[in-house]
Amino acid sequence: MAQAKLKTAENDADVDAFIDGVAHEGRREDAKVMLEVFKKVTGLPPKMWGPSIIGFGSYHYKYDSGREGDMARTGFSPRKANLVLYLMGGYCNPATEAKMTKLREKLGKHRMGKSCLYLGRLSSVDMDVLEDMIRVDLAYMDEKYPR
Repeated sequence: MAQAKLKTAENDADVDAFIDGVAHEGRREDAKVMLEVFKKVTGLPPKMWGPSIIGFGSYHYKYDSGREGDMARTGFSPRKANLVLYLMGGYCNPATEAKMTKLREKLGKHRMGKSCLYLGRLSSVDMDVLEDMIRVDLAYMDEKYPR
């Protein structure tokens, strides 16, 4: 059975040009800050994944169903309504989830999806806590999917 081509694939689009094209000025400025935070915390270069995700590193996954693919190890997207951070490890590992829960209690204004952290503005969160969350998530991803 052929697998469908994933829409969210790594590509050679220009990260800076993408950020410069974000219509909302506040979201654009927050994206520039997050770009530097992720570069500092991960030590990895940014790459575009699909049309709107800025990813750092990659990993290969394979589900029991046989479906498999590649995805950004971590990253973010300056969406219209929110700045979205993709923190994959925080929902699939109990120890990591417990660490993330404690950090979220100190983070500030946010909401959570399954593997996404939604932020309105960076000014409403503790940036040190946010960096710690990225580190915790990346440590889990590095353990589960060694580079």
